[in-house]
Amino acid sequence: MLVHPSAIDLSSSHLRLLARKLTVHRRRIGTRWRRLDPGRQALLVLAHLRCGDTCTRLAAGFGIGLATVCRYIHEAVELLAALAPDLADAAYVAARKAYVILDGTLLRIDRVAADRPYYSGKHKRHGMNVQVLADPAGRLLWTSPALPGSAHDLTAARAHGIVDALTTAGSPCWADTAYRGAGGPIRVPYRGKWHTLSHGQQAVNRSHARIRALGERAVSTLKTWRPLRRLRCSTTRITNPTRAVLALHLAAG
Repeated sequence: MLVHPSAIDLSSSHLRLLARKLTVHRRRIGTRWRRLDPGRQALLVLAHLRCGDTCTRLAAGFGIGLATVCRYIHEAVELLAALAPDLADAAYVAARKAYVILDGTLLRIDRVAADRPYYSGKHKRHGMNVQVLADPAGRLLWTSPALPGSAHDLTAARAHGIVDALTTAGSPCWADTAYRGAGGPIRVPYRGKWHTLSHGQQAVNRSHARIRALGERAVSTLKTWRPLRRLRCSTTRITNPTRAVLALHLAAG
């Protein structure tokens, strides 16, 4: 087995945060001894979440068993996911912002053609639908639980209670045409072909597009974590990795 030096483009604050949480968790459950200390386990988990290193490669690199690596990752991801804000917390933060941006994204998964509930007709591929709230600067505020890719963005927003939460918070929200009919504080572009819109409507749509472009930045930030580009785990386990990434992202901010 060949070994080479590598780097993870994360700050030491991420490592310290996760190491502290793992230390507290081990004390709580009464762990006496493990092959890796909390700091090394945190490094292993960050290498997986950020760089997409496989369990097999991590097992060889850290000199531990494959099952141990999988257990370490699942344990840490659950701890991080518990730190991520829920929708009520995100709505509270949104109420203090000038506005928020709502967008949906598809996290690709490995599925066959028979798995129709996970097939997105919009993206022409299998995946899981995740809703994202971002602040006016394009920074992540919240990510939703994952739904099958066939779910429409508006259906997903209603299922998660996003419209009701933002209405209660009184926070204006910019979104694309997929959320037409949502009501409440959700603002979408004018409908129609460009040449049929008035000059005023065209100006509004241009301004709307510039604002929503920052929401795309939040989605891109989410997908800089390599495992989220193509997930190979069970669909029931996809929500926790997205929330873990959100927790790490907010911790760095």
